[in-house]
Amino acid sequence: MSSITDLSVQQLRKAAALKERIQSLEKELAHLLGSSAPSAAAPGPKKKWKMSAAAKAKISAAAKLRWAKVKGIKPAAKSAAKKGKRKMSPGAKAKLSAKLKAIWAARKAAKK
Repeated sequence: MSSITDLSVQQLRKAAALKERIQSLEKELAHLLGSSAPSAAAPGPKKKWKMSAAAKAKISAAAKLRWAKVKGIKPAAKSAAKKGKRKMSPGAKAKLSAKLKAIWAARKAAKK
């Protein structure tokens, strides 16, 4: 089968005319058969599926129940392994502060 780039202008016009004719015949056939549904060639926009409030509530309740089971079992095991927030010693804070002050002073001097 040849690609569309290999066709001449006349062949392209004939193909376009045939496609229009096919579409008009499909419409006429649908009208004769009394089909209220659109043809497969031109599907309409899909409707968005909406969930009822009751269904959302059921799903929410089930999810909360699952999490309650998970959280109810694991916190006892984690409480012993839980570590506190690490704190920096005053000496380390002073060193870091001095270092950052020196860095910022150097940047400020470089801008001038």
